[in-house]
Amino acid sequence: MTIHKEGYTTIALSILFIFVINAVVDYKYHDITWLRWFIYIFSAVLFIIVLQFFRNPSRSFSSGDNLVICPADGKVVVIEETEEGEYFKDKRLQVSIFMSPVNVHINRNPISGVVKFFKYHPGKYLAAWNPKSSTENERTTTVVEHKNGTPVLFRQIAGALARRIVWYVKEGDQVIQTEQFGFIKFGSRVDVFLPVGTKVNVELNQVVKGGITTLATLS
Repeated sequence: MTIHKEGYTTIALSILFIFVINAVVDYKYHDITWLRWFIYIFSAVLFIIVLQFFRNPSRSFSSGDNLVICPADGKVVVIEETEEGEYFKDKRLQVSIFMSPVNVHINRNPISGVVKFFKYHPGKYLAAWNPKSSTENERTTTVVEHKNGTPVLFRQIAGALARRIVWYVKEGDQVIQTEQFGFIKFGSRVDVFLPVGTKVNVELNQVVKGGITTLATLS
């Protein structure tokens, strides 16, 4: 397992914070044993949490020309037909994955193809499971067209804790299934919009793995 590049700055700042707070406690409160041990334990737990959040575990990825692979680790919280109003402006089948702070937060391309549309939206930081987060939170929208002509839209959505969405794609890019297209820090959600009638291979509340779980099968 390695550490994702998006974590380098955060980890460095965490180490600096831990060093400063421990130095202050050791200098000013060296005679209060319980306080020093509390800070030591707090520092260790904080460092482990930050490290695990930015982990980039080694994986054997799934693949398939007609398969839609899960773009993120987490839990399936939505499977429903809904009106997609930004790009398609018609009914689509929405599948949403909620990522908690303990999940791997790397986002991966669900299909291979050409990026036909990309847009970043600044916005609010509602809880990621709030239905309004899809249209009101900070988010990105990416549409990739499969070689058979089927477009798939996926949307990164910031959550209540997430304050930075990172993306690595732009319009015109040729992307490859399961390769990284972005990262969201500290709790978030990814929505995938598929043609109505697409066979979904997951269930509500199912725990899924990015780049491994087969989300759906294209017609």
